[in-house]
Amino acid sequence: MNLLVNIDVDDLSAAERFYVDAFGVRVGRRLGADVIELLGLAAPIYLLRKSVGSAPFKGSRQTRDYARHWTPVHLDLVVDDVDATVARAVAAGAVLESPARSHEWGRVAGLADPWGNGFCVLQFLGRGYDALADA
Repeated sequence: MNLLVNIDVDDLSAAERFYVDAFGVRVGRRLGADVIELLGLAAPIYLLRKSVGSAPFKGSRQTRDYARHWTPVHLDLVVDDVDATVARAVAAGAVLESPARSHEWGRVAGLADPWGNGFCVLQFLGRGYDALADA
């Protein structure tokens, strides 16, 4: 089994620039006019052009608006340097929602991309999540 990450955006060119600049990923392929594959992380990311106001599925009462929204599923990007990655992401257009804070297992910062998708940047320190296994 494999994992693919799909992110809906309304501006494919802007999303490509953001993700390449923020995280150093590269374009793998363009799949037609509405999909870009990004490579360089553990799982490929597919940017999918979806219009503002379009329904995510048939019969949905909600539509896409790309304002900041909450979802129970988000991306965690594991990096070697939280501060450098946050600075790079913010320079590319991310919104810093919670500055990096330290925990027993490492450091984490919370951000949102320009399309309202939340993500965290994690830096494991010491034993990482294994430090929680002893608790």
